[in-house]
Amino acid sequence: MSANTRYSPLIGVGVLIWREHRLLLGKRPLADGGYCWQFPGGHLEKGEAVFACAAREVFEETGLRLSGPRQLGFTDRVFQAGGHDYLTLMVSADCEAGEPQLREPDKCLCWQWFDYRQLPSPLFEPIGIFLEAVSAQQSDLYRLHCEAARPALP
Repeated sequence: MSANTRYSPLIGVGVLIWREHRLLLGKRPLADGGYCWQFPGGHLEKGEAVFACAAREVFEETGLRLSGPRQLGFTDRVFQAGGHDYLTLMVSADCEAGEPQLREPDKCLCWQWFDYRQLPSPLFEPIGIFLEAVSAQQSDLYRLHCEAARPALP
């Protein structure tokens, strides 16, 4: 890579929304007619903080409000889609009230709560990458959520 060329992958933010021991996943339609399951989330916009992106994307997609967002991790492999490289940041948050609404039916067929130990398949590739890393650390997803550092508010 030349000194004048900057590599700039797009940043995705995946949000693990917890209600007790359940996680919210959406059924995402794929171009080939199939589907995969994904956490709510989307692209980090220029100048946007990660937790602000998480809250915005979750509200846009589901109408839900998050509480207690925390840094959970990131994918350590580049995911390629649509001619772009993506790195995905994972945020964990609670949501104690309300049910998800289907606000973007062209991007998500339905929302469903799943026990975190019995997630559906197939999963969106960045989620699989992240879960592999959690498993390799011999960690538990819920424990990771509970132990994740909550950021200090400004």
